[in-house]
Amino acid sequence: MRIIFAIIITVALSAYTNVSAQSVDIPDEITLAFKAGNVDVLSEYLNSTVELALLDKEDFYTRKIAEDILKDFFRDHATTDFVIKHKGGRAESAYAIGTLRTRKGNFRVYFLIKKIDSKPLIHQLRIEKDDTGGDS
Repeated sequence: MRIIFAIIITVALSAYTNVSAQSVDIPDEITLAFKAGNVDVLSEYLNSTVELALLDKEDFYTRKIAEDILKDFFRDHATTDFVIKHKGGRAESAYAIGTLRTRKGNFRVYFLIKKIDSKPLIHQLRIEKDDTGGDS
């Protein structure tokens, strides 16, 4: 009976390890790009089409148009910090929610990443004014 129990535990743990190995991590470069307002690095992680919601703009955009919109935003909103507050995901996708601090106020950032040809790419990006009044 102990041998059967040990086999079941071993199989369960190896299955969990395989699922974990397939999950998408949030690349550090994305976090650093938000922190620095570096659209050139951020655009390397944009999918060919991105669902972008940024202030008064919300639509599906090509990578190039999304890049231009983000450049305008970061030119007008110089960043001072970016902190991921929560992240999670499943086998082939991950998401993060963070706070982007700028000289013109704080923003809540949400992005969804999915793997395409084994590269993590941003499929959805939302940057909304954070009117909670706090730094949390």
